[in-house]
Amino acid sequence: MENTIEIGEREYIDLCDLLKLGQIAQTGGHAKILIQEGLVKVDGQVETRKRCKIRKGQKVECESNMLIVV
Repeated sequence: MENTIEIGEREYIDLCDLLKLGQIAQTGGHAKILIQEGLVKVDGQVETRKRCKIRKGQKVECESNMLIVV
């Protein structure tokens, strides 16, 4: 499933917050677990930093979900 997430005027959003906003993770703790287990990719690369700054134009994948940040 592919979703577009709008972050408005912000320069970036933390990866764990994006996973919650995109409804991939139910809580912040759940988001951190997904990231720590290597289940999250940013622009095709596994990302293990929960506070990784995601900017407009980047794509985040987790399992069968994809979030495109605009």
